[in-house]
Amino acid sequence: MRDGLDPGQSGRRGEEPSPSEVDPHRPGEDAIRPPFDRTEREKTQRVNDQIRISPVRVVGADGAQLGVIPTSKALELAREADMDLVEVAPNERPPVCKIMDFGKFKYEQKKRTTKQKQHQVQVKEIRVRPKTGDEDIRVKVKKARDFLEHKDKVLVNVLFRGREMAHIEEGRRVLDEVITALEDVAKIEKPPAMEGRRMTAIVAPR
Repeated sequence: MRDGLDPGQSGRRGEEPSPSEVDPHRPGEDAIRPPFDRTEREKTQRVNDQIRISPVRVVGADGAQLGVIPTSKALELAREADMDLVEVAPNERPPVCKIMDFGKFKYEQKKRTTKQKQHQVQVKEIRVRPKTGDEDIRVKVKKARDFLEHKDKVLVNVLFRGREMAHIEEGRRVLDEVITALEDVAKIEKPPAMEGRRMTAIVAPR
């Protein structure tokens, strides 16, 4: 026996252990590690100078459509009204922003959250015609907005009668006008489609 080695040990120093001597329960370099648990960062709503993209579609504090304008101009309008410019539909192109009191909006949003758990979503209906005038459309939009703010869905129904079936594009124009006016509070759940003598679409609360 040399150098104090036990009889059962290899006679050469530094010799790699045989596979049978490796502990099978000890993880090696090739062991598969469990996936790292990452928590998704909470998404925040962009407000004022956080809105970098330009131009944007702007909705006034009173719900009026102000059109597509440069973001710098939209911020100027918000400051003149002593309010905030809030991005409400970031996935639209261009994004939709609304002039509002953001602090008040967040407070009311928090209050509504507790009520949503008890609220059963219903599908409300508004009806228009291909020749519905601008004033009547505004009334219908206001009614639809009330439904959406109560977290109900809205079925927009364009009714065609007689020869109006020859002018389907007029009905589509009215339907698109209603949907556009609700962009800041609604998203399209069912795109416009003809169903017999009517054209329908469903919008849901954002």
